[in-house]
Amino acid sequence: MSDRLVSLFLFVRVARTGSFSVAGRELGMSQPTASRIVAALERKVGVALLTRSTRGVKLTEAGTDYLGRVEAILAALDEADHSARGTGELRGILRIATSSAFANRAILPRLARFTDKHPALRIEFTLSDRRQDLIGEGIDAAMRVGTLSDSNAVARKIGVVYRVLAASPSYLERAGAPLSPTDLPNHVCIVGPASQGSEGWAFEKDGTKTSIRVEGKYILNGTDSATKAAVAGLGIVSSTHLSCFEEFQNGSLVHVLPEWTMGEADINVVLPAGRAAKPSARAFADFMFADFKELQDLFRPT
Repeated sequence: MSDRLVSLFLFVRVARTGSFSVAGRELGMSQPTASRIVAALERKVGVALLTRSTRGVKLTEAGTDYLGRVEAILAALDEADHSARGTGELRGILRIATSSAFANRAILPRLARFTDKHPALRIEFTLSDRRQDLIGEGIDAAMRVGTLSDSNAVARKIGVVYRVLAASPSYLERAGAPLSPTDLPNHVCIVGPASQGSEGWAFEKDGTKTSIRVEGKYILNGTDSATKAAVAGLGIVSSTHLSCFEEFQNGSLVHVLPEWTMGEADINVVLPAGRAAKPSARAFADFMFADFKELQDLFRPT
């Protein structure tokens, strides 16, 4: 790799990690060397791209604009290299954003099917129930459940997840099982990311629809944490069948009000718009589309 490409790649990694040390380790160099290379790049460009302080490294306004342009250039080079090899081999770094629950339950158990074909590919996960700014945070592909609102993205639907209520056998033995949605205000409810909102929990049975407002005694911003709270016997959780599937299988959770449906939510692979998607991001989207079709019946409530 030429000195200029090294400096550009290093700048991108410093900007994304907020650390000269971390970026330097990725490229096999010391923190002082990484700092010196980026400083030389700034002198060549003629403007400060980063601000340094004891609290970390941040992009300047000029640096933010430069970062977007440089990432587009590096993505184009990646595409050119991929095309020239003509082997389908993927290299470099693929940055994927999703929730920890979706990663743990739907991606990581099957990811070897993808990575075994591309041993030179490195994958970085950003795990959060918060929706990331794909372009601003340098994300190559994101898995999102529910309504999409990001206009700076290109989405590909890969399937759906079904909303359910769940509780532990110990909670149901202690508090009794609700017989209908109208009983829920008398129960302890756990609210996670999949069930937050002002419209309440919606149900349908035999064409009859109802919406119940619940006061969550426990409100968690992590899907897996909400599921674990239900397993611990704290109350009834509204989540997705995917997020409770293992617990339904091992008996640590029971499907509550199974005769009522709670609707479904789309699952999309989202790629950033405004720049060419990496070959690895497109390949990952194809993999998830094919793989998740096999899982749809498995994660459907019975």
